[in-house]
Amino acid sequence: MTIAAALLLALQAALPSPFAVGERFEYSAKLGILTLGSATIQVEGVDTVRGQPAWHFKYTLDGGGVLFKISSALESWTSTREFHTLRFRRDSKENSKRYLRDYSVFADSGYYRQSQSAATTPTPKDPLDDASILFFVRTTPLEVGRTYSFERHFMPELNPITIRVLKRETMELPDGTKTECLVLNPVVGEDGLFGKRAEASLWITADARRIPVQIKTRQRFGPITLRLERMTRGVPGE
Repeated sequence: MTIAAALLLALQAALPSPFAVGERFEYSAKLGILTLGSATIQVEGVDTVRGQPAWHFKYTLDGGGVLFKISSALESWTSTREFHTLRFRRDSKENSKRYLRDYSVFADSGYYRQSQSAATTPTPKDPLDDASILFFVRTTPLEVGRTYSFERHFMPELNPITIRVLKRETMELPDGTKTECLVLNPVVGEDGLFGKRAEASLWITADARRIPVQIKTRQRFGPITLRLERMTRGVPGE
């Protein structure tokens, strides 16, 4: 980790969290101009994993058309104290093909392993997963024109996590109010929602709430746009 990244993390730890238990964002999902389905990003609660309190983050995507159906859920259990991944679960189904993976991540011991497997793989310090990365970004101070790089994905081959802050742009929230957003280009590995090939853009409000308003990503079956339609703010302390 660079000195700049270490200083950023120290500042990040001193700032209040922009999210809380009960927060839920609901999105329309479009494939090009066609309605694909819906997606959610939410803070399910605070659970206990191996004796440690952990944020439980969950993403869902459900949709499809005549030629394909997709249903996907990502779940992360992330330490409330150190904000590193303790457990990560991916459950996705495309047509009749299902992909299920469940990982336990042992940051203190420096490794992770897949459920039902004794084999271990090294993991970096303070690891994150595909679901917790967005919440990490929401707590990170960002400046237009800067690029931030972190060696924090729990799978080393997907590092670095890179966040380019492209510009500011005004967006409309579900209640009709307009607010300034930061437009980011997040890159995590080669494939997936924020993979290098996806050329993804993420709009988050530039205020303390850091609401993810829109995500655009290019997947193998076409360009997907997730646009915020409804939101429920969490209640701090719950």
